[in-house]
Amino acid sequence: MKFTHIDCFSGPGGICTGLHAAGFDTKVAIEHIKSCVDTYSKNHPQVHVIHSDIRDVTEAEILPHVPEEGIDVVTSGMPCETFSTAGNTSRSFYDDRQFLFREGIRIAQMVKAKLILFENVPAITTKTVSKKSKKLIVDVLKKELKQAGYGNYLEVVLNATQFGVPQRRNRFFILASKDPKWVLDYPKPACDREIPVEEALAGLPNVIANSGEEATEYTSDESEYTSLLKDDAFWRREEFDSSKITYHMPMRHRACTLERFGLLQQGESLKDLFEKYTGEERERLQEKRVLPKKMFIKRNYRLKLDEPSPTVTSHCLDEFVHPIYHRALTVRECARLQSFPDSYDFCGGPYIIPHIEKTIQDKYEQIGDAVPPLIAYAWGKEIKKIIEENE
Repeated sequence: MKFTHIDCFSGPGGICTGLHAAGFDTKVAIEHIKSCVDTYSKNHPQVHVIHSDIRDVTEAEILPHVPEEGIDVVTSGMPCETFSTAGNTSRSFYDDRQFLFREGIRIAQMVKAKLILFENVPAITTKTVSKKSKKLIVDVLKKELKQAGYGNYLEVVLNATQFGVPQRRNRFFILASKDPKWVLDYPKPACDREIPVEEALAGLPNVIANSGEEATEYTSDESEYTSLLKDDAFWRREEFDSSKITYHMPMRHRACTLERFGLLQQGESLKDLFEKYTGEERERLQEKRVLPKKMFIKRNYRLKLDEPSPTVTSHCLDEFVHPIYHRALTVRECARLQSFPDSYDFCGGPYIIPHIEKTIQDKYEQIGDAVPPLIAYAWGKEIKKIIEENE
């Protein structure tokens, strides 16, 4: 039995990668950032990718690629900037992006989808529609689901570590079905232990900051987790090659930044350095620019080898320091923390671009904003089970 999927707000393809491994055939993807479209298209050439603002996408662009009987599931991981609690001013963002869930519903109705899966940060459950309102966005979403004929739904928060992802990442999901009689469920934890950073990065050799030398050969180290990421048969990516490392290029750092990294112990961040060094000593380090004038809470956290990483975000280049070496993580190391297969080609966009640029995402941003493929895989298996049991 073939299971079909449409991928709204598709990003670089995290959801599609996991669902594909679970046996889904993604028919259409919609994404407005060109660098994400390039990455997605390279890794999922069988998918019709629409490069557009989803609000402008029409039936004529989608329906020719959809089976007559409709689609099994539409996924909608709309942008989370207006819902995130990261940063002091995040809750001041009130704009039309917080209502983009309507596009996922619109597309689902258009293609007669049996199921809709929404994904976002847990903070969406407390975000109001405007600064002075008490009405919650998530309540509007649920109301409009009912109006669209998808009133049978469940909601759940899942942690990525429960599904084999070496990262503590909570995400909020709503799964809704068109048939009011369908019995819905969510994926149950698939792992009896957390995957630590040490296992996630196994086999990736050190690369020297500022050297410009990219490593392509694995070391002899391996873990069960890294074996899975190299298993192209599991991911149904046999046409791709994971025999060589890609995107394992070291970033460039100033001498003062490297000295700062040298002060960090595992589990410490820039915030800890501000607490550790005070008075004249802090002033001396600031004079040398080893410490900045301003303390950033989520910056320069040295990962712990024996624990999963904190949440990987679009700012992961600035937020994480390698657990052993004095440098930021490479693109491939960040991809490992997100559970992307080693054969995944992040061809779209530059390595780094200023975050003020909203029309393109660099490789780190693409990875940080993606849904971890192993969570999507768990949802894929559960959705197949739901469809089979209810039909």
